[in-house]
Amino acid sequence: MKAYADSSFIVALYLLQSTSVVAAGFMQRHGQPLPCTPWHRLEVRNALRLAVFHKLISSPQSKAQLKQMEVDLREETLLVHTPVDWVAVLREAEKLGAACTEELGCRSADLFHVAAAVELGVDLFLSFDERQLKMAKAAGLSVKF
Repeated sequence: MKAYADSSFIVALYLLQSTSVVAAGFMQRHGQPLPCTPWHRLEVRNALRLAVFHKLISSPQSKAQLKQMEVDLREETLLVHTPVDWVAVLREAEKLGAACTEELGCRSADLFHVAAAVELGVDLFLSFDERQLKMAKAAGLSVKF
């Protein structure tokens, strides 16, 4: 089963959170790396830096996790570089937003992740964001968490 995780799920793999055990457990069972688009890379890396700003971790801890993410990408253990057709993804996001945002209240970044998952043809959408899970379900994806 091909899965796509939003950034909240990936961040939980690199920054200790209440959802980290669940994310790590899924990855152990799943056994396949998750797609990592340039958008993921930006969001996850920035989340690790924001954790320093919010004094959740130290700067050296953030740098260590940033390096680990690069190792995981290079070795394709947890993540695999995945290019996307930006125009197609943005068009799909607009279509999803027009159909669902008034009812579900999704932000543009949420729409982007669901649209990317649709464009990549995945079977399963992973997130710890309830609204995003509802949007993914509305887009016809199976969802988890």
